[in-house]
Amino acid sequence: MIQPDSLWLAQSLLNAPGWARVALTAPNERLRAQAAVELAQTIIVALERQPPIYDGRQMALPL
Repeated sequence: MIQPDSLWLAQSLLNAPGWARVALTAPNERLRAQAAVELAQTIIVALERQPPIYDGRQMALPL
């Protein structure tokens, strides 16, 4: 698994729904749990869409 870049991950979190970012500090435990799930799903989706990192030393092979 490729380690995500911290700046890329921060941008992914900032693109998460605003209610989820704010709700992490809510006094309601149920709302905090829902926000945590939403942010986790945002991270998972972002990881799936992460552009592949190619090693410049690897030769490209024609298909």
